Amino acid sequence: MARLVARIKILPMESDTNLDEIIKDLPLQIPSGMELKRYGKEPLAFGISTLLCDFALDDSEGQMDALEESIKKTNGVSEIQVISVSRQSVNIK
Repeated sequence: MARLVARIKILPMESDTNLDEIIKDLPLQIPSGMELKRYGKEPLAFGISTLLCDFALDDSEGQMDALEESIKKTNGVSEIQVISVSRQSVNIK
């Protein structure tokens, strides 16, 4: 089974929401078999920033829906936007 990488933009609930707290809670919310690979903060407007996160997950039915729902349930998350989904390339060590 192939692995996918989903890039998702996460918008905070309030302008003063602590993005570091969201990142700390995300791994606890996402289902097993999924992994937060990397993230970064991206300025949006007027001092508000969003999170741009890459998640690894299996290419099977329902996985993407489960990931989206788990992110939306994370404390401090207002909404999400799926930027891209692609197959994970070979890991180079």
